[in-house]
Amino acid sequence: MRADVSAGRMTLTEVHRFPNRPVRVSGTLHWDILGLYRGVLDGLRAAGPAESVGIDSWAVDYGLLDGAGRLIGNPVHYRDARTAGVTARVDPYEVTGLQFLPFNTVNQLLRERLDGAATMLMIPDLLGYWLTGTIGAERTNASTTGLYDVRRRDWAWDLIDTLGLPRRIFPPIAADGGGAALLDDVAEEVGYQTRVVRVASHDTASAVVAVPAETSRFAYISCGTWSLVGVELPAPVLTEESRLANFTNEAGVDGTTRYLRNVMGLWILQECLRVWGNPPLEPLLAEAERVRAEAVVDPDDPAFLPPGDMPARIADHCARTGQRAPEGRAQVVRCILRSLALAYRRAIDDAVRLSGRPVEVVHLVGGGSLNELLCRLTARATGLPVVAGPVEAAALGNALMQARARGLVGDLAEMRDLIRRSAGVRTYEPHGGEDDHGEH
Repeated sequence: MRADVSAGRMTLTEVHRFPNRPVRVSGTLHWDILGLYRGVLDGLRAAGPAESVGIDSWAVDYGLLDGAGRLIGNPVHYRDARTAGVTARVDPYEVTGLQFLPFNTVNQLLRERLDGAATMLMIPDLLGYWLTGTIGAERTNASTTGLYDVRRRDWAWDLIDTLGLPRRIFPPIAADGGGAALLDDVAEEVGYQTRVVRVASHDTASAVVAVPAETSRFAYISCGTWSLVGVELPAPVLTEESRLANFTNEAGVDGTTRYLRNVMGLWILQECLRVWGNPPLEPLLAEAERVRAEAVVDPDDPAFLPPGDMPARIADHCARTGQRAPEGRAQVVRCILRSLALAYRRAIDDAVRLSGRPVEVVHLVGGGSLNELLCRLTARATGLPVVAGPVEAAALGNALMQARARGLVGDLAEMRDLIRRSAGVRTYEPHGGEDDHGEH
């Protein structure tokens, strides 16, 4: 994505899109990291010349380098089964403030052979290293590992020692906004020289930067394959009640805390579409508008995490919970979206209760903001107006951090004001309708 900032406005243009196809080898699911890097190089070539570059991606996953800086094997995908049996946390909540998920980085590292590893780099840091030769850790992504001390804002060294993980693999956490030039051979390959700026490299952190909020009394839903639902706070919430509610405290921009719960997102719908042969979504959504679906599933049921036959798993979930399974594809789609809306309501209600932060509006950003039925169901379920958009929030937040590094914008309030002037949004009011306020 190429962003242009001028005269108090910002425009975003897609210049190159490439597939992200995980690969299963000898029973292990890997990221095709070299294919992704090739896509990055092709994109830089197509976008150039650019004055700066920023990289954001999903969290949790990483690559290991040996002492010579070479990658040790392809990074393992967080949906791989190697952490499927993890049922108890090893990172103390009062230190890391992290939601328990079996595939958190800490649980993955405990299943690695680290004898030959010299450095661990999260995915954006790994790509940045290949572009610039510079090693470092970015804070927002480091905070998702289960090995970051949210109070000290550094690696949780005592925990790292207790778990027997080698300190040497954890690179220094670098300041926001710093950067490094492309390596000469990379610059020659893409056709120009530029700097890679350290942005909020966790895509949700970048997306929250681009939430067009006018006050602090907002909840956000960053909705794509996953949904990240929460509020922005000045400090973490590390109470026992927060731990039991499985809320996470992740680092945001300018010392903020992204207090949120990970909720399964459109992954379930995406897998249904794949099983059905990838039919067009719009006709299915139009039909789903006209049908009712009484069944509600728990989107966070572990059965929905791996790839597979999602329609069958939804039917099985309904059977296990004494509900009548949806009939036909349109009912399945409505069941999924209604279940997500109710999960969003639960997460927002819990965030307000646990943090004490009042919420007057819900900002739904990311690809899910294009799904009008999901937005309407979320407004009905929460009883709050839902402001949908921008769609490419992560890319916009990434670009805003680059613009700030060049002195074009200032604090978060100024960045969000720029988003309001630049990105189209749509508001869905919480009008009545079917019983989407029911308890399930």
